[in-house]
Amino acid sequence: MAFIARSLLLTSLFVGSTSAQQCDINFNYGVIIDPAHVRIVDQGQTYVQINGQHQLFVNGREILLTDKQKEQLSDYTTGIRSQVPAIVSIAIEGVELGLKAVNKVISGLTGENSASHQQFQERFDEMKSRLRARFNHSDDSYYIAPQDFDDFDEVFAGEFEKEIETIVSNSVGTILIAVGEAMTHREEQSSEQRAETFDQRIETMGNDIKLDISNQANALEEKAAIICASLVQLDALENKLQLEIPALSEFNLIETD
Repeated sequence: MAFIARSLLLTSLFVGSTSAQQCDINFNYGVIIDPAHVRIVDQGQTYVQINGQHQLFVNGREILLTDKQKEQLSDYTTGIRSQVPAIVSIAIEGVELGLKAVNKVISGLTGENSASHQQFQERFDEMKSRLRARFNHSDDSYYIAPQDFDDFDEVFAGEFEKEIETIVSNSVGTILIAVGEAMTHREEQSSEQRAETFDQRIETMGNDIKLDISNQANALEEKAAIICASLVQLDALENKLQLEIPALSEFNLIETD
């Protein structure tokens, strides 16, 4: 039926609902931040470690720095500590925006307080908790694996996108049963009228969700543009470190096109 096909197609909104901001920047290594250290990790081994703002270790060896080098390293460390949490934040916001879109579809189809919707809500809340725990271990601790930031909304979404699709696919029967019951209860209307009314409801809901998601996605895109520009500036600082500190001559965390 047309209304069923259309309602199920709405679940694809979460795939394209988040920011599509292009950012031609790569992280060639993993980055771990905690209150005391910034660690740059290459294939599971710490390549560069910065203790505080000024103490530098490369491949486990402390590198003695001049005052000028310490100042440059401090600027770079400050930038890393600022940008990594911002990247994690915007990626999490993007995934949560997608979850919100799917959740609205399900609540619109089955009813906000229905058992089906509550079950979905519990699954999505659990997914959001796992997402945050994976990349934001505490208020001051973050981790990012080597990444291509070409699309901010795809930074962390892959496995969670597949999980959302699985949840929805496995629950299509439950959704359709709830939809059928909702339509059957409209005894004052003919079956054709009920189908038409529900089809109109789906179309209105889809338009409302698109408007809501579009506004939030635009805000995310503005944030992504700011982060991207900041990463370009941070890459320039990194290039100076490579020139000023011989031990970092081959170090290249940030790569810009």
